[in-house]
Amino acid sequence: MRIFLFANRNTKEVLRDPINLFFGLGFPLVLLALLSIINANIPPEAENPMFEISNLAPGLAMFGSVFMALFAGMILAKDRTSSFLTRLFTSPMTSADFLLGYTVPMIVMTVAQAAMTLFAACIFGLPITINILPAISVAAITSLLFVGIGLLCGSLMNDKAVGGICGALLTNVAGWLSGVFIPIDLIGGAFKTITNILPFYHGAEAIRTVLNGNYSEVLPHLAVVLGYTVVIFIIAIIVFRQKMSGDKI
Repeated sequence: MRIFLFANRNTKEVLRDPINLFFGLGFPLVLLALLSIINANIPPEAENPMFEISNLAPGLAMFGSVFMALFAGMILAKDRTSSFLTRLFTSPMTSADFLLGYTVPMIVMTVAQAAMTLFAACIFGLPITINILPAISVAAITSLLFVGIGLLCGSLMNDKAVGGICGALLTNVAGWLSGVFIPIDLIGGAFKTITNILPFYHGAEAIRTVLNGNYSEVLPHLAVVLGYTVVIFIIAIIVFRQKMSGDKI
C-alpha cells in the first residue's frame, strides 16, 4: 500500500506537466511520422532504406523509454532537494519502497508509450501481428535501464543537472548508439564495436527480434541490457541509502 500510494503520487507529478506528456508519449510518434515520410521519399532502387519501418518502429519504442530517465531523475531530485523527501524519511518506508515508487509509474508509462508507437507504426507499414504484445513487454523491461540511470542521477544531482544529463545528453547518446537515427551497419568499424558493448543498441535489437518472431535471438540482447540495469540499480540503491542516512557523497 505504501508503494502504491507513493507511485500514485509520482504518476500525478509526471502527468501534471503537459511538456512531459508530449516528450514521453507524443515525441516518438512525431519522429515516427517524420522519419517514415523521409523513408517514403527514398528512391525505391536504394538497397538499404535508412528508416525502414521494421527497424524504425522498435528503435523508437526503445528511444521513447529514454525519457523515463528524465522523469524519474527529475522527480527524485526535486523531492530530495525539497523538504518533501526529508519528511518521508521519517515514515516506515524503506529505500526499496521509495525506488519502487519511482519505478512503477515509469514502467506503466513505457507500456503506454511503446503500445502507441508500435500500433501507430502499423499505419506506416509495420505488420499487425501478435508479436507486438510481447514486444511491448520487452520495451518495458529495457526501460528499467533508463529508470535506473534516472534514479542514480536524481540521487546525486539537482533537477537542473538531471535535466542536462538525462535530457539532452542521454537522449542523444541513446538515439545515435541504438541505431534509431542511422543504421549501425551503415557505419561499421569502431562505432559498431562501441554500440555492441553498450546496452542501447541491444535494447532496440531485443524489441526488433521479438517483433520479427525470432524469440531465440532475444536473450543475448536482453542479457546485455539487464546486466547494465542490475549494476546501475545496485549503485542507485547504495547512493540512495546513503542519502537517507544523511551521509555526504
